[in-house]
Amino acid sequence: QVQLVESGGDSVQAGGSLRLSCAASGFSIRNYCMGWFRQAPGKEREEVARITSDSNTGYAGSVKGRFTISRDNAKNTLYLQMNSLKPDDTAMYYCAAVRRVNSCPSNFAYWGQGTQVTVSL
Repeated sequence: QVQLVESGGDSVQAGGSLRLSCAASGFSIRNYCMGWFRQAPGKEREEVARITSDSNTGYAGSVKGRFTISRDNAKNTLYLQMNSLKPDDTAMYYCAAVRRVNSCPSNFAYWGQGTQVTVSL
């Protein structure tokens, strides 16, 4: 059974840092494109970052330079290091996966349940 479980969400003050993790089970992430998405109350879900199976990365403009996506295939885990957090980063954060080697398609096949990040002034 394919499962993605996020962790690491918390309430922090602006300027702080968090590291989100996404543990995968039921499949190996090795040949998967992986991504982080977020959704704030009343807003549409948006892509935050993605990483290909060969570790090429892409970021939303709003997080570029502050967030870093990474993967550990041996641990079957995806990470999102978030620095210089802002109140606008407050959202539920989801990880997602889709089987694709060396590229990322538009749509993701598997999704986690999310972890809440709250940033206050």
